[in-house]
Amino acid sequence: MARRAQRAAPGPFARQVIAEIHVGSFTREGSFAAAARAPELRRMAALGITAIELMPVGQFPGTRGWGYDSVLPYAPQDRYGPPEDLAALVDAAHRLGLLVYLDVVLNHFGPQGNALARICPEFFLAEENDWGPRIDYSRPAVRAFFIDCARHWLRHYHFDGLRIDAIQEMKDDSAPPIETELALVLRREFPEMHLLAEDSRNCTAPYDPANRLYDAAWDDDYHHALHVHLTGEGFGYYREFTPQPLRDLSVALRDGQALQGQTRPDGSTAKGEPSAHLPPSCFINFNLNHDHAGNRPRGERLVSLVGVERAQVAHALLLTAPYVPLLFMGEECGAQSAFPWFADYAGQVAADMAEERRKQFRELPGGGQDMLDPFDPATATLAHPYAGPAPGQESWLDLTRRMLELRRQVLLPIYRAGRAQPATVVITGPGALVADWHFRTGTVRAALSFQPTSASAPDQTAPEGRTALPLAAVGEAAAPWFRLWLSRPKAPAPAPRPSAQ
Repeated sequence: MARRAQRAAPGPFARQVIAEIHVGSFTREGSFAAAARAPELRRMAALGITAIELMPVGQFPGTRGWGYDSVLPYAPQDRYGPPEDLAALVDAAHRLGLLVYLDVVLNHFGPQGNALARICPEFFLAEENDWGPRIDYSRPAVRAFFIDCARHWLRHYHFDGLRIDAIQEMKDDSAPPIETELALVLRREFPEMHLLAEDSRNCTAPYDPANRLYDAAWDDDYHHALHVHLTGEGFGYYREFTPQPLRDLSVALRDGQALQGQTRPDGSTAKGEPSAHLPPSCFINFNLNHDHAGNRPRGERLVSLVGVERAQVAHALLLTAPYVPLLFMGEECGAQSAFPWFADYAGQVAADMAEERRKQFRELPGGGQDMLDPFDPATATLAHPYAGPAPGQESWLDLTRRMLELRRQVLLPIYRAGRAQPATVVITGPGALVADWHFRTGTVRAALSFQPTSASAPDQTAPEGRTALPLAAVGEAAAPWFRLWLSRPKAPAPAPRPSAQ
């Protein structure tokens, strides 16, 4: 593939608004070339989205799948088109002013077609994780394989950064561990790129700007607390957030992470470390991503579970809070199409995988028996968010446009000034809270309610001793469910002018 002209440096990560995209479902054609010319890509840029993040594109078996079962991690999926088409998609996004990140899987191989296990069994340990044999990162050749894989995508396709999948599964006792060496090598060769991680450990050192390893981590705590509060669901990974989801949401809005090693309501100790010292841009918040739609029997989106009004309050909060927002494709226009998990397997492998998924859903009504067949080709066809206009699409697009314009023109200059003091978040009623984020150039206050009654409209007063500039409201004019404003200290009264003698 011919080398192309290098693009400008991506700039500060704090400025980004990310849209996660699955290439196979982004368009009906499901190809790199179709994604490059898709009107939805141009619309994302026009709305104020600044970056797209491609779900993994490494070669996987069959013709349809999410990409997390790659067995040839250096090679783009041939169903999506040749390597030249992927490069052209990156170039097309760059011409629109969009950065492009790639989700890469360096922690496991898929269940079928992994020739390495036969060719070089020393690549793996004798023990297994959820995906098969664990990788032996202590071997220099294995470390070089994965580090060079990351370099390959950045060097040859000009991605602006990478998202490292499930970094906590790259278990390694070496000094430095593989995750650290990976970041150090990439920072040295690509100093301006952005490096993101999915990391369930809730640790903070890799994301501390002083260490200059990773720019940010996906913040599952924010999503889980919000989801449990809005839906009341408590299966699987939501269970830990069921006792006090609104309180956990308030902690995530205040500090980034909700679980910081503190004592939980059941007396257990939460995972994680205190995170309030990290800049807000170290956390990527989302109301939905591929996992949290796909890890459901029928792949429903949040808006389909909680209704438009409450989903729009969550949308406005996500796009205006100090943290880096991530949207899943279609959220910007209120898409209600499902995004179920799907793959292209058959026989015993498919039967075993389907049974494992049903076990995850046994706590749900129906016990997961209504699960869509992930291996039926028709299931994958449900996952197209732009197959037709979403219900109330213009309202959603207007909300997205207004919130992102406000973020770009007013909020980001305040957020970039740095914190003046820790944030404060107060629960003001059932389903209602007020968050004050204090920065050197002003305090941004968000007051919101998720309850569908005008009586629970959020408090609209300004902090004491300050003047308020209303910035946005969502909901009924007389009783908005979401209010945002900027406040600054009141200017001192001018001294009286001396009277003429």
